Amino acid sequence: MKRETQNILLILLGGALLKITINGDYLRYVKPAQQPWIIAGGAIMVALGAVAIIRDLLAARAAAVVSGDVHAHDHNTRSAWLLMVPVLAVFLVAPPALGADSVTRTEARAPQSASASNAAAFPPLPAGDVVPLEINDFVSRAGWDKSGTLNGRTVRLSGFVVHNEGTTMLARMVIGCCAADAFPITVRLVGDGVSGFGNDTWLEVTGTVVPGTAVRENSYTPDLTLTSVRQVPAPKDPYEY
Repeated sequence: MKRETQNILLILLGGALLKITINGDYLRYVKPAQQPWIIAGGAIMVALGAVAIIRDLLAARAAAVVSGDVHAHDHNTRSAWLLMVPVLAVFLVAPPALGADSVTRTEARAPQSASASNAAAFPPLPAGDVVPLEINDFVSRAGWDKSGTLNGRTVRLSGFVVHNEGTTMLARMVIGCCAADAFPITVRLVGDGVSGFGNDTWLEVTGTVVPGTAVRENSYTPDLTLTSVRQVPAPKDPYEY
């Protein structure tokens, strides 16, 4: 690869990092806490590429003046830019976040927080007719809370639909550092009103847990008896942590 191509590629990669950070697409890959590092890395790559290109242009112009060939470097630079067109398309088109397909290919498992705490006490849920919870917290309580803080309480959950072997589930992907280590957590939806929604449709549901349904044999997937269902837009940050 020519030096000009390397420099342009460096700028494109840095620009892609800055772009996905500004528009929020970086949340499809890493945790929000990584944002400052992505910005810093992208800015450094762009700066290094720009400095290298300017330095090479000045050196080539000086050499061209000496040799009398003032057009040779311009031709090479245009060729390098044309080679970067497919690279630009690849790095600036963000793929979708992990969804239903990842859930069906990867077995759901216990949230890491629950595995670490095992049978530790869970704090009481806040007062209110409907308690909003992350699916991570809901599954942890359903599987390990011996005091039954979920029993008889109506909770509100949001996630995407997964249809698998005749079962309709609400799911979220949990990441520890980045999308490469993501794993699914799932809730089985019991009741009417969800069969008409396709895979990856985002829903907000309310309902009550069926005690004792989150066990090792079903990959810690508790049953939720539904009281309401409504479709919602996909969140900017689709993952839980």
